[in-house]
Amino acid sequence: MSDETHYKILNSLQRNPKINQRDLAIELGVSLGKANYCLRALIERGWVKARNFQKSDNKKAYAYLLTPKGIEEKARVTVRFLKYKINEYETLKREISLMQQEVESQAPGGEPEPDKNPGDHQQ
Repeated sequence: MSDETHYKILNSLQRNPKINQRDLAIELGVSLGKANYCLRALIERGWVKARNFQKSDNKKAYAYLLTPKGIEEKARVTVRFLKYKINEYETLKREISLMQQEVESQAPGGEPEPDKNPGDHQQ
């Protein structure tokens, strides 16, 4: 699982521990099977605990609670994911700057020079 996936799942569960797997899958933009797989992996690592709702008529309803280990890992994942996103942002800023320079150098007003004889192309 990527840091982005870890971050999104842990963040979602911390905000809404009673979220069901279907809604989690929709929120994450993944299949229900992948959401289930990811939750099971986090439970196996000891980062998340699944508990049945005590007063629920639906016995399949769970609350997904971050464990102390899960809270620590969420902090680490958040730092790594933030560094990744900052790097991605800086790379995009450089690419945009280069593209702007390219457009500005093409012609006055930023528009490329039109063909002088548009019908006079050799094949």
